Amino acid sequence: MVKIMKEKILMAMSGGVDSSVAAALLVKAGYDVTGAFMVNYDSKNDKLVSCWQGDYQDALRVAAKLGIKLLRLNFVKEYKKMVLDYMYKEYSSGRTPNPDVLCNKFVKFGSWLKKMRELGFDKLATGHYARLGWVIKNKVKLLQADDENKDQTYFLHQLTQIQLKQALFPIGQYTKAQVRQLAKKFNLPTADKEESMGICFVGEVPMKKFLSDKIKSKPGKIIFSSGEIAGRHDGLAFYTIGERIGLKKQNSKPVFVVDKNIKANILIVGYEHDPLLLKKNIEVVDVNWITGLSPKFPLKCEVRLRHRQPLQKAKIIGHNKKIIIDFEKPQRAVTPGQFAVLYKKGECLGGGVIK
Repeated sequence: MVKIMKEKILMAMSGGVDSSVAAALLVKAGYDVTGAFMVNYDSKNDKLVSCWQGDYQDALRVAAKLGIKLLRLNFVKEYKKMVLDYMYKEYSSGRTPNPDVLCNKFVKFGSWLKKMRELGFDKLATGHYARLGWVIKNKVKLLQADDENKDQTYFLHQLTQIQLKQALFPIGQYTKAQVRQLAKKFNLPTADKEESMGICFVGEVPMKKFLSDKIKSKPGKIIFSSGEIAGRHDGLAFYTIGERIGLKKQNSKPVFVVDKNIKANILIVGYEHDPLLLKKNIEVVDVNWITGLSPKFPLKCEVRLRHRQPLQKAKIIGHNKKIIIDFEKPQRAVTPGQFAVLYKKGECLGGGVIK
C-alpha cells in the first residue's frame, strides 16, 4: 500500500487564542503540524520592556496540550529593517504608516515564508481572520472573514499570489465567539486570554512614547485653518489627521488636527466640521492587485481607509500602481501614509498607500 504523505504545516503561534485554535483545527484535520513562535521585537536594549516572553510561555503550553513541537525563530533584524525603520522614516516625514500591513507583507509572509521553505514545510498557517478562494487558472482570491467585525483582510491586502498560495487561514470561517468556544472545547490554556491591541510585535505602548525614543522632536507652529495662531506642537510626527488635541481656548469646542504643512512644519487644526477634514477624492499609489492584474477602469467597488471602518462606495479611475478614488460620500480624516483597501462582493481586490 502506498503511504499518503500528510501536508506539512508550519503554524505561526503567537500565544493568543486565535492562533491556538487555528493550530488545534489543523491537528484535528490530520495535518502534520509544527508550531513556530516568532520573536520579531526585543527591547532589552531599549527603554521599553520585552513583551514576548509571556506569550512564548503560553504558546509552549498550547503546543504541549496539542502534542506538537514548537520552534522558536528569531526575526528581530528583519522586523527592524523592513518594518520599524520604514515606520520611523514615514513618521519623521509627517506621514502616518500602518506597521501591521508592512509586517504581513515583508515579515509574516516574507521572511517567515522563506524560513518555512528552508525548513521543508509545505505551507504557513496563521490565526488571521480571512479566507481564501480558488478560481480558474490557479488564481487565489483573498476573501473577507465570516466575522465582519474581526475581518483582517485590510492588513493582508498587500500580499501577492505567490504569498497567498503558501498560506492557510484556518479560523477565517469562524466568528470570534465561536473561536472562544472551540478553545474551551479543545481545553486550550489560552481560552480566556484577552486580546493584545498594541503595535504589531511591540506591545501595548502609546505610539507617541514609542516614537519619542526614536524620532527627534521638531517643534513648530499650530495654526487654525482660519489663520489664527493656536500654539506650538512637539513635532508633526507625533500627530495624526483627525486626532483630537488639547488646546486652551476660551470656548470649549473640541479641536482636531485637520492637515499638516510639512515644508513649513506647521500643524493645522480646526473644529469638528472643518472642511479640511473631509475628502471626496484621494490619490493612492503603490497599489497591489491581489490577482496580479489591474481591473478594468472605471471600477465601481467599496473602499476601507482604516481597519473596521464600514465599507464606503466609490468609483476608481487610474492605471495599475496609481489610482484616484472618487467616493460617493466625502470621507473624514483621510490620512497620508495609511492604506486604502478595495473590496467587491466580499473579495479583497488589493490596495495602496494614500498620498
